Amino acid sequence: MGAVIMGLLYIGAGINHFVNPRFYLKIMPPYLPAHALLVSLSGVAEVLLGAALLVPATRSWAAWGIIVLLIAVFPANLYMAYGAPFQSISPWIRWGRLPLQLVLIGWAYYYTRP
Repeated sequence: MGAVIMGLLYIGAGINHFVNPRFYLKIMPPYLPAHALLVSLSGVAEVLLGAALLVPATRSWAAWGIIVLLIAVFPANLYMAYGAPFQSISPWIRWGRLPLQLVLIGWAYYYTRP
């Protein structure tokens, strides 16, 4: 049941990249190129990996993919935590996202075993 919840959350988050791209574009660190492309690619990855979590035969590799994705998007969360454009957002939200990444990685790791 947990894999289904996780899969649906990632599908929803991925779709949100296309519904609300401005949020994701805003948290992109300035040193990364092609912000719109990266936001779209991460959205597609979340949808595909979330869907793959729903299928027992692909769950393990999807979980590994989610771990890689969470590591790849960590710079955006770090930029949001300390970046000047985000100081109006509560520090609890800005900095709370960082340890949440570890929780999400741990949750995904649980499903890496076939």
